[in-house]
Amino acid sequence: MEGVSDNVHGVILAISSSIFIGSSFVIKKQGLKKAGANGKRAGSGGHSYLLEPCWWAGMLSMIVGEGANFAAYAYAPAVLVTPLGALSMIVSAVLAHFILKERLHMFGIVGCLLCVVGSVTIVLHAPLEKSIQSVKDVWYLATEPGFLAYTFTVMVLILILIVRYVPRFGQSHLVVYIGICSLAGSLTVMGVKAIGIAIKLTIGGQNQFKYFETWVFIVLVLIFCLLQLNYLNKALDTFNTAVVSPIYYVMFTTLTILASMIMFKDYVHQNTTQIITEFCGFVTILCGTFLLHKTKDMGNNPSIPLPVIVPTKDTDYKQESKTTKVTVEV
Repeated sequence: MEGVSDNVHGVILAISSSIFIGSSFVIKKQGLKKAGANGKRAGSGGHSYLLEPCWWAGMLSMIVGEGANFAAYAYAPAVLVTPLGALSMIVSAVLAHFILKERLHMFGIVGCLLCVVGSVTIVLHAPLEKSIQSVKDVWYLATEPGFLAYTFTVMVLILILIVRYVPRFGQSHLVVYIGICSLAGSLTVMGVKAIGIAIKLTIGGQNQFKYFETWVFIVLVLIFCLLQLNYLNKALDTFNTAVVSPIYYVMFTTLTILASMIMFKDYVHQNTTQIITEFCGFVTILCGTFLLHKTKDMGNNPSIPLPVIVPTKDTDYKQESKTTKVTVEV
């Protein structure tokens, strides 16, 4: 069962990726805070974080995580790998609780458990990876009218957000920065999957780097990765980590699954029960994410008893008498 074995490899790599990526959010946040204390903040256009070792440690963790994620897409379908990103959100929330003192409330813990349950449901019912013999097969799928229309729509939305909405609402509305990251990320994953398949086939003895399509995918992935990195830094520096991580996960996962369905048509070989179960698993993850987001501040606002004022014998109470002047007109 080669397909089952590939899915297992993909799951192991995806879980490892989530641990490293979830840690990177918190480590980079620490670096951004230190850089902001000594220079212009990233949210205001500064780049002093490039001189901060802690930020680079976070980047290294993210690179390792993305590398594992990269390999996971070569083995398993995006419908399976992408939802497992919920684990990175859990890692991020837990580490932020202990390191950044962004307290995790009990309902947040329940949200994390819901994310785990949803992830397990998707893993158990995910489709097997489609058999692809060459990177040209991926290129053919990427140039079909349906996916070309999706790509064009995404590019237009990214340009509108950058040109019109970032200058006006970037510092006050998280969805602007995260929207750019998520839209670009959905195309990045499709490109990463193509490159991962090319590397996998090349290692197996079929050189895929002799085709220009492989290099086109590489260039596009580099461009979209830099775009994501820039706006993710802005989001992390401007907003709370416990907010950035879940919202980014929801938007990124939803758009990536949509892109994968349009490009690879993973649902074609599944029955109705599998599709409905996967959908329920994804909704469970979304519910957990929503619960984690809505309760993000509960742990930071403990109930504080109101001070009791005890009057002393020296207290002087004065009461002003109010006189109402009435004018009678004759």
